[in-house]
Amino acid sequence: MRLLHTMIRVGDLQKSIDFYTQILDMKLLRKKDYPEGKFTLAFVGYGDEKENSVIELTHNWDTKAYDMGNGFGHLAIEVDDVYRAVDSIKENGGKILREAGPMNAGSTIIAFVEDPDGYQIELLGPK
Repeated sequence: MRLLHTMIRVGDLQKSIDFYTQILDMKLLRKKDYPEGKFTLAFVGYGDEKENSVIELTHNWDTKAYDMGNGFGHLAIEVDDVYRAVDSIKENGGKILREAGPMNAGSTIIAFVEDPDGYQIELLGPK
């Protein structure tokens, strides 16, 4: 068994694709419209789906925004250098929620960024 993908619903598909590909440097792996269901699926990630877990961006054509709810926490991405990643995200127009620094009650360096729909993404350095 292996984790294939995490699905999140997005209000503006192109804005989300741009965020994940241009700001977080993922690749758009595939995208398909489903006219009868009035939705589009786009898969983004850092590598081929055969070997990597990816993010499924689901855009329901008639929905422009979603309530975040209180059950979802965040996605986590490992980066080589959290401080440099935060600087790059800022330079590319990304929204930083928590600057890079040690986590509360620990020494792991983390930061948080927010995608266009308000989903939080934690950046962590390698272990």
